[in-house]
Amino acid sequence: MFDVKKYTLSRIRVLNLLGDIDKGEPETAETIYLPVGLSGSNSLPYLEKCKIPESARTALVSHVVDSNTGTVIFWGQSYKLAVSPPFPVKDKFLTGGYDTTILQSSLARDYTIGIILVRLGYYSIGICRGESLVEHKTGTGLVHGRQRQGGSSSNRYRRRREEQTFHFLERVKEHVEEKLAPYTKTLDFLVYGGARTTINEFRKHSRFVAQFDDRLLPPLLNIPEPGYEVLLKAVKQIWTSHITELTMS
Repeated sequence: MFDVKKYTLSRIRVLNLLGDIDKGEPETAETIYLPVGLSGSNSLPYLEKCKIPESARTALVSHVVDSNTGTVIFWGQSYKLAVSPPFPVKDKFLTGGYDTTILQSSLARDYTIGIILVRLGYYSIGICRGESLVEHKTGTGLVHGRQRQGGSSSNRYRRRREEQTFHFLERVKEHVEEKLAPYTKTLDFLVYGGARTTINEFRKHSRFVAQFDDRLLPPLLNIPEPGYEVLLKAVKQIWTSHITELTMS
């Protein structure tokens, strides 16, 4: 049987882990690279080829299915890990030994990433290069909360709220275009954060951001009211890897 431990690691700690794997004594091991979107039945044959015990497969398949960026599995005597990196795994293959090359290359690169954090009344926009925030804009806008009472006054309140929401999203759209326009050709990824409904409204509101739809990272939906400090935390969160580690019990 295996004990399963799930945790997250920062960019530098994952790179250090991969470095430790490379420095280890040669041993029989397998590495599996699996892109995002695979079902359990599609990933299971790779685990079977590696002769991963059935008692360990459930946790690994669960990790693969839940991952928003794909999974890299290292399976040997010293390391039994599933890693979901910050950026999408593009290849699907199985190879002998601990093959960290592709994962290390991805994490070592200082990607240029656009960040749009938005909740009604609050927004933060940033550009980071690697883990350094190089551009940012944060602001607020008046948007009243929902009115629960009925009647004509409620309808007036609703229309007023819709107007406020429209003007708020217009302001966010202008600032997004201002910050992201110089990076349209060089932006590697774009990530949204905040409230899902507001994010969806904003994306409908702005044609400009549609050009980045093929470069989207998973949204950060646990973001509180956006501000500068929240934006800095979002940068760290973007670079976080999710780990499932198995040890013999």
